[in-house]
Order: sequence, then structure tokens, then C-alpha cells
Amino acid sequence: MESFSPDPVALLERDDEVFSSATEAFSIYSKLSKAVVAVRQNTLRSPIKCVGTGLHTGRKITLRMEPAPANTGIVFQRTDIPGATAIPALYDHVVDTRLSTVIGDLSDKRNRVATIEHLMSALSGKGIHNAYIFLNGPEVPVLDGSSADFLFLIDCAGRTPLEASRCEIEILKTIRVEDGDAFTELRPSSATDMPLSMTIDFPASAIGRQTLDLKFTENSFRKELAFSRTFTNHREIAALQAAGLALGGSLDNAVVVDEEKVLNPTGLRAKDEFVRHKMLDAVGDLFLAGAHIRGSFTGYKSGHHLNNQLLRALFADSTAWREVKGTGKQASAALQAA
Repeated sequence: MESFSPDPVALLERDDEVFSSATEAFSIYSKLSKAVVAVRQNTLRSPIKCVGTGLHTGRKITLRMEPAPANTGIVFQRTDIPGATAIPALYDHVVDTRLSTVIGDLSDKRNRVATIEHLMSALSGKGIHNAYIFLNGPEVPVLDGSSADFLFLIDCAGRTPLEASRCEIEILKTIRVEDGDAFTELRPSSATDMPLSMTIDFPASAIGRQTLDLKFTENSFRKELAFSRTFTNHREIAALQAAGLALGGSLDNAVVVDEEKVLNPTGLRAKDEFVRHKMLDAVGDLFLAGAHIRGSFTGYKSGHHLNNQLLRALFADSTAWREVKGTGKQASAALQAA
């Protein structure tokens, strides 16, 4: 596994007022009936950091996550570029999707952050709507190639509710984007938990065709998606590295296949780990809507590019969506303080 070092000091950092507020909120919720209530926005309870390697640059990068006020969203900040502006994690700030999801300052090509999808997926899965993300390099550390280590970091930092209702994007009509036979689609859905469906089809027989259907909840994300690692074909590695990419890739942070073989000594974490990771990527990419989506998602042979194009098509059509307040049962709301 990638070198991974949660900051022990950060784990002990607690804002007494924030912690007290969270405890008070939990006490209030515990006295309510099981009526439907507004779901609050969440942020981290305390700062936390880790150090890891960038998948493409091979550089050691320090990542630090800090709490942020309500309605801030997820914001990335490069600390290695003097005077660099903060970059909101939003679909219209995506500047590249060829090998990862890359966001950037549209007026400064130096100010970019790559490979954000695994961290964004963990933030979405844990229900963290507001956070500052500081990096001293051009990409998020890959860690073990999944979202599991990011989820561990967030668990260590803790989660606390804020005095603001969670906003959601309700899908009002079907939006679909295509590229050859590949497509992504959002549909209206009355389901409480977002239905996700993903199908992949790769020529390497170790991957082949795989399909996964899942209802997106914090529990399903943690148990069914978070552990799944990014993957590549052994034949593509030399070309990527010749182009100055995948310099930090290894069998410790990616699944590598060679036709019918999985080259990782420890094998797969699930027989369909490949499609699980593609769904994990989609969860992270969809969180760039700036809010959770109330609707169903289908991806067929899709990736970062189509995921981003889907959001651009959605928000370009004002009749296809509306912003609503998130609601849920009392028990679910109370657990947001966890």
C-alpha cells in the first residue's frame, strides 16, 4: 500500500465550540419523532492531513483537509503556487478528463489539480459537503488507488452538521450524452437512495464485460465501492510513462492486467473490482454538480469525459433539473453528526 500517514496532531485537534454544537444538535435530534426533517449540510469536525505519491507525477504530495462553513462546497487550493486562487470542485471548472478528472483556474493554466475523483467520491460517500483541500503539488495523492484511505481520513477527522439545509439537484427529465456506443444518462427517480448502474467492456479477458447495479448510500459506498482500485493494461504503461504520465504508478496503487492475468501478487479485492471502480469514479465525478443528485444514473462504457459532459448537458437545460432541499428520516439526520 502507498505510504500513508495521518497526522496524529490533527487527529487530536478539536474545536470545542464545533464539537459542542454537534453534540447539541444530536441531542435535539434524539428527542424528535421519526418525522421527515431537513437534512443538514456537513463539514469535517477537525483538520487532517496525509502524504502520498501522485499517480502521474510521481511526486510526494501533502494533502490537508480542513472544515469549511456552510455553502462553501469543496474547494481546492494549491499551496505551492504563490498567489494561486482557490479552485471550486465544480463541473464547469474541469479542464481535462483524459486520464483523470482535472480541475483548474480557467485564467491560469499552471493552477490545476488532477486526479480528484477518488477523494471526491469519498467526500460524497461520507456526506461531506463543505471542505477546504490544500495541496503542495499538482495532483491528489493516489494512496492505494481507491477511496478507502480517503474514507479512513474522513472518519478520523469526524463529521459535524452545519446550520444549513443540504441542497440536492432533482432530475426532472432524462439527460443523455453519447460517444459512439458509450453513454451516460440521468433519469428522474422517486427512489430515496440514488440508483446507480454501470457496465464496462474491455478487450483484456481479465476484465471483459462487467455490470453493477447499486443503490447509493453511505453504507453501500463503504462496503461495495470504496475499496476498489484504479486499473490499467500492462501494455499501456510504457507509452504513458514515455509521455511523462503514470510515473507514480505501481502494483501498490493500481490493478495491472496483462490479457487474462492480474499481475498484482495479492490479486483482486472483488472479482468485479473493475466495474466497481468505474462506479466509484462516477460517484466522484457526479459530486462535481456541487450537490447530491436526486435521480438515477446509468453509465455504459463511460469514463471521466462522459461523466463531465453529462453534467454540462444537465445544467445547460434549465428544464431538466431544479434545486431542492434534502430531506430524510430523523434517524438519518441524527447520524450526520457521526
